Amino acid sequence: MKNNDSYLSVIIVGAPRSGTNMLRDVLTSFNGVATWPCDEINYIWRHGNVRYPSDEIPVERATPAVKKYIIQQFKNVCEKYSADIVVEKTCANTLRVPFVDAVVPNAKYIFIYRDGIDATGSAKQRWTARLDIPYILEKVRFVPKMDLPYYGLRYFWARMYRLISREKRLAFWGPALDNMQSILQKHTLNEVCALQWQRCVDNAEKAFSEMPADKVVRVRYEDFVHQPVRELTRILEFMGKEVEPGKIAKAVEGVSPRSLGKGRKTLGEEEVANLEALVGETLKRYDYL
Repeated sequence: MKNNDSYLSVIIVGAPRSGTNMLRDVLTSFNGVATWPCDEINYIWRHGNVRYPSDEIPVERATPAVKKYIIQQFKNVCEKYSADIVVEKTCANTLRVPFVDAVVPNAKYIFIYRDGIDATGSAKQRWTARLDIPYILEKVRFVPKMDLPYYGLRYFWARMYRLISREKRLAFWGPALDNMQSILQKHTLNEVCALQWQRCVDNAEKAFSEMPADKVVRVRYEDFVHQPVRELTRILEFMGKEVEPGKIAKAVEGVSPRSLGKGRKTLGEEEVANLEALVGETLKRYDYL
């Protein structure tokens, strides 16, 4: 059995629809690298702060009890899968990196970012998606038991809202921003998705800019899908994980750039121009505008 105090925590940070799932799946294809058998563990990260009104949880809410609970979940994964490295990916963590770092102070971070307009076009589809029972059942196993009633009511309301919404959208999806209800009332769904992307990227960048350089590696999604072997090799070196070149190539066999530009195309030129004006400052910072 693995000594569950000797593993490395690697936390993938990225806005929704920015390649976080792809990167997690590639990394956990290697021996000794493990994660939770579900999409995200936001329920675990929010335990002890379940009623906090957004995912922008401040660092002072990383209480000893919260830290103990979350760290134990990491240790459980390490032990169950005999892992040397535990990889975690929850998009909402982009909004609260200082909180995450207070909980897991020895973690390393992979910050993956993507063209925000492309991400917006993809995220809108998730806001209007139908019920996915298998997906829900995968995640519900990791909801702390005392938090189940709260999330059950929230999920029921999200689905009911979809039935009455003019945009046929859920009541909420993705990282919950401060003043989220005001944003939803004042903006179209496309604009909400763009603003979610912007806040996620801006919050994460601010936090990482104040960290030691050796704690974070930045990965441009477009570079990864065009040069996956090169980019994955760079990430593995950052993690201190030695992998044979042939195994690296095999791990990224399914990676391709076919999704690039799809989001922009589905939005259309007029809407793209509107969104570029809305979040242009952040797009420019990352050379997407």
